[in-house]
Amino acid sequence: MDPSLRQSDAPVAAVPGGDDRTVEEEPPPRWRLQLELIEDDGDWQIFGEIDGLVAAVQRVLATAPELPAAGSASAAIALSSDAAVRRLNAAYRGKDAPTNVLSFPAPPESSMPGAAEAPRALGDVVLAVETVLAEAAAAGIPPTHHFQHLLIHGVLHLIGFDHLNDADAEAMETLETTLLARLGIVDPYGDHETTPDRPVG
Repeated sequence: MDPSLRQSDAPVAAVPGGDDRTVEEEPPPRWRLQLELIEDDGDWQIFGEIDGLVAAVQRVLATAPELPAAGSASAAIALSSDAAVRRLNAAYRGKDAPTNVLSFPAPPESSMPGAAEAPRALGDVVLAVETVLAEAAAAGIPPTHHFQHLLIHGVLHLIGFDHLNDADAEAMETLETTLLARLGIVDPYGDHETTPDRPVG
């Protein structure tokens, strides 16, 4: 396995995010989800133990009754930079600018190579550290909270959620808010003086 790639599938007792929040009476997982971190580009040291942040998101997604049980699945989470995400955004979306998060769903019925029972590959999520930090600062929220929000948003895209119309956008935002509340994170779409840019997926 590439040393820059890490699996975050171990249970954690505390929910990381800058304080002592904990999850009580956690429900059992409805499906097995592996979020594999890839250190692609950019300086992510300010986020500290980012494996724990990802593991908390993984757990919340795997136990969410709002999501369909999907057996065993995996997704790659690339920690990247504005420069790298700008290149991807230009190549795949025709937008020559960095953005906060991009999602690249895998083709239907994709699976990891190897064993017959290998997890189904959901696709890739790529995050730009400079934009994540800038948006968090502008909104006056902890960078860890914004990171976990964008990670949830990106994985929901891989599962099949989207925001191409107002109804779908509202449903996706409501689900994100519900999942974030289970991490102890306030509604990112609520009435704040300054809010970060909507995730673009």
